[in-house]
Amino acid sequence: MLNKIKIKYFKDKLEEEKKSLEEELSDVSKPNLDIPGDWDPVIIDSNEMRADLSEVSDKDEEFSNRYAIEDSLEESYVLVVKSLNKIKEGTFGKCEKCGGIIDEKRLEALPFAQTCIDCN
Repeated sequence: MLNKIKIKYFKDKLEEEKKSLEEELSDVSKPNLDIPGDWDPVIIDSNEMRADLSEVSDKDEEFSNRYAIEDSLEESYVLVVKSLNKIKEGTFGKCEKCGGIIDEKRLEALPFAQTCIDCN
């Protein structure tokens, strides 16, 4: 099991990752005020009345790209927040599937890992 120094180390690392993800998310999305922890991609403002078909198509493609980026970032963000909550609960580093200990090397590479390497 991880000692208090290692737990603090991973907590700091996760807090830093959370802040970084929030900054990246704010570039392509905005927080959903109705659902805490949820983000929605920013809709690109376009005046479709004056836009030609090519411009509308470009805006749609850009929105699709933003959505894909937002989705990936949000998935990581949720896992980071979940890991921080596990630290508070005293269950950080425990595999969600088998209940075993997640190897410290795995947590170093992926601090928000929820499963051990065998259950991954």
